[in-house]
Amino acid sequence: MRFVFSPPADEAAGLLTLPFGQPLEEWQDERLVEIRQRGLSRHVVRFIAEGGELYALKALSERLARREYRLLRALAELNVPAVEVVGIVVDRGPDLDAILVTRFLEYSTTYRALFSSPRVGQPTDRLLDALVELLVRLHLSGFFWGDCSLSNTLFRYDAGTLGAYLVDAETSEQHPVLTDGQRNWDVELAVERVSGELMDLQAGELLPDDIDPLETGEEIQHRYEALWEELTREETLRPQEQRHRIAKRLRRLNDLGFDADELELISTPEGSQLRIRTKVAEAGQHSAQLFRQTGITADEHQARRLLNDIASFHGYLAEQAGRDVGTTAAANSYFETVLPTVPDPLTPGTDDTGEFSRILGP
Repeated sequence: MRFVFSPPADEAAGLLTLPFGQPLEEWQDERLVEIRQRGLSRHVVRFIAEGGELYALKALSERLARREYRLLRALAELNVPAVEVVGIVVDRGPDLDAILVTRFLEYSTTYRALFSSPRVGQPTDRLLDALVELLVRLHLSGFFWGDCSLSNTLFRYDAGTLGAYLVDAETSEQHPVLTDGQRNWDVELAVERVSGELMDLQAGELLPDDIDPLETGEEIQHRYEALWEELTREETLRPQEQRHRIAKRLRRLNDLGFDADELELISTPEGSQLRIRTKVAEAGQHSAQLFRQTGITADEHQARRLLNDIASFHGYLAEQAGRDVGTTAAANSYFETVLPTVPDPLTPGTDDTGEFSRILGP
């Protein structure tokens, strides 16, 4: 028997005493927990409470277990919302599948539980938005899901909205960049699977009468295309509006939970063509990046706004110089020529970072 755990593995050491030499469905252990709001799965899944944590254990072939283990770790590195993988157990004995161990997502729920609870109101719009955002995040990170569905997703409330987390990555594929064909195929699969799941709810009298499963499933494609266009579209900027429009676009990306990985301005007869390569924003990255570039300490939201202003100024300087002046040079020029004009004191944590945009001008 072999155990492969991702670091740090010490907190999961208690799992080593579980009866891994037996079929998972036959386990009898005092640490087993029944989860009332668990989702549907094609595999045997059991839940274990150990060391103050709750873990989900799934039995599947070694090939699929190793693959899903690798993909879930890659998703974590890219900051894509997914369950946290702990490890895998292989070579358990003759005719026994491997076991994938993940950390249970606290405060999460399933789509079936949401539709069956009258207290949450009508969850359809929030479910679709959360699922579409997750799918877009995957695609921007180069991941083809291959089995996007409500069953393979857990949902968690966050300030009145729903966040979606990938649960099952068995069919996922990681690529440097997805083609339009791969993205479209993934969206078509999502439409088909979600429509079928809503039809199942309808058959069980859990779906409100005013919701059509087929029309709701097709709505996924419309919402996906709208969000993808918002995140990846190119636009032409006139010189006098360049800095203002870039800052506005970057703020819009941030509001959607995304960040600019690369910003490119291409001179054309009509103006400057703006191209933005988008990535998923990482927690706390803006504060750290601002400190590295300028030495300024700011809260995450304020730092994000300041970095957007610097990016706009960077584009302006590059346009004026006819060459890339470098992010560090732009940041220091921003620091030397703009910050001295800001009224004292500049209080850390204040939300009036729009002052910097006004000083920079349009």
